[in-house]
Amino acid sequence: MSNTIHLTTWSLEMTSPADLVPAAVPGEEVRVERAEVPSPEFSRFLYASVGGDIHWTDRLALTRAEWAAHLARPGVETWVAYDRGTPAGYVELDPQDDGVVEIMYFGLLPDFRGRRIGGYLLTVGTARAWDLAARWPGREETSRVWLHTCSQDGPTAMDNYLKRGFRVFRTETEDKPETPTPGPWPGA
Repeated sequence: MSNTIHLTTWSLEMTSPADLVPAAVPGEEVRVERAEVPSPEFSRFLYASVGGDIHWTDRLALTRAEWAAHLARPGVETWVAYDRGTPAGYVELDPQDDGVVEIMYFGLLPDFRGRRIGGYLLTVGTARAWDLAARWPGREETSRVWLHTCSQDGPTAMDNYLKRGFRVFRTETEDKPETPTPGPWPGA
């Protein structure tokens, strides 16, 4: 019989670009760049490496074709933080209906957590989310940026979201089967 966990999921939002409280740049050795060429392999690397120890499993079973189809959707963008040339984390933006943008995934690889990179990456990703609607025909502006986090995410995730200006608009709890932490590769 599998163990169950009590999982809390919070949905957070911003409804104006003025809500964003920027974090400081953590140093000139850190930069954030858009991954302009969609790469299923790179996206899967980021997803598995960032989420491996915090139970991200929903995309692990996707085929390369499914990854490619997702990345090819209009408006989907991936922004990557680099520390001295090494990928440190990423934010994936997913535009939705009516000028709404979801920060679908956001996080840092374990070795880069606690170094102020996350606040800066979230600042860059959120600012870009506010600018995304200008790329959609017939839309003048983004009306809302939102994301969700849960009790299995990193211990500073919620604090970072709140410090950047996000507000909780929904809290849900559920009991669910405990899943293993797959790590970035089998047995990690």
